[in-house]
Amino acid sequence: MDTQEILKRVRKIEIKTRGLSSQLFSGEYHSAFKGRGMAFSEVREYQPGDEIRSIDWNVTARLNHPYIKVFEEERELTVMLLIDVSKSESFGTREQLKRQLITEVSAVLAFSAIQNNDKIGVVFFSDQVEKFIPPKKGRSHILRIIRELIDFEPEHGETNLSEALKFINSAIKKRSIVFLLSDFIDDNFQNALKIANKKHDLVALHVRDRQEEKLPNIGLAPLQDPESGKTQWVDTSSKRVREEYEKQRKIAVLKLQDMFTRSGVDTASLYTGESYTKPLMNLFKQRELRR
Repeated sequence: MDTQEILKRVRKIEIKTRGLSSQLFSGEYHSAFKGRGMAFSEVREYQPGDEIRSIDWNVTARLNHPYIKVFEEERELTVMLLIDVSKSESFGTREQLKRQLITEVSAVLAFSAIQNNDKIGVVFFSDQVEKFIPPKKGRSHILRIIRELIDFEPEHGETNLSEALKFINSAIKKRSIVFLLSDFIDDNFQNALKIANKKHDLVALHVRDRQEEKLPNIGLAPLQDPESGKTQWVDTSSKRVREEYEKQRKIAVLKLQDMFTRSGVDTASLYTGESYTKPLMNLFKQRELRR
């Protein structure tokens, strides 16, 4: 893809996602992802209902009237996008690839972050960490991230979620909001998920495609694993084969959801070719209600 084409696509995504972020997500994002620390703001007179432990006894003694310390939440956060760029993300059947959906959602989250004066960074991963963009603020930084999302070509095709989660723990020392965007086609990453969620506030965005969940009835067909390249011929005209495939897919999704629940990780499912607005808004609102 030449430079001009990349710039056109960057601009197109910026216009769509920046507007969406401003109109829909900035308030919900602010409420759902708040700073953890509290900073001293001012001293004011005590009012009925104020906590006694907030009283500033030095000022109270000096002025002979009760005063309390007021603290404000430290708003600035660091937001990290942990993005799966393995070959399975190149799948899509409803006019949109998983990777294209990931690009849009990542841009929305990035604009939401900078509108709240938060830093934003990115880790691209396959079966290893492919690229790390350290967190910064500013529009030019966001446009660089979008450009990389559009044009980045990974060196490897398989997935290793554990390696990506271990990297984010070692590379980002400060507790951060980490959005993990993936189709989660991998095994044995539950321990890494739990450890990462203890250090950071981890949110899993499960990127999916409806056609992956059912086999179409098209007779004998080759099914290829995009990551390993292995091909298996399957008789899709067999009702038993189609039902068994659908059953196994449902089991895999339920196991993944259970893993997120056990690990204390918030999650939402996003589908190619469908609006991601509602699932993201629901996720933000659920988090806000828990506070």
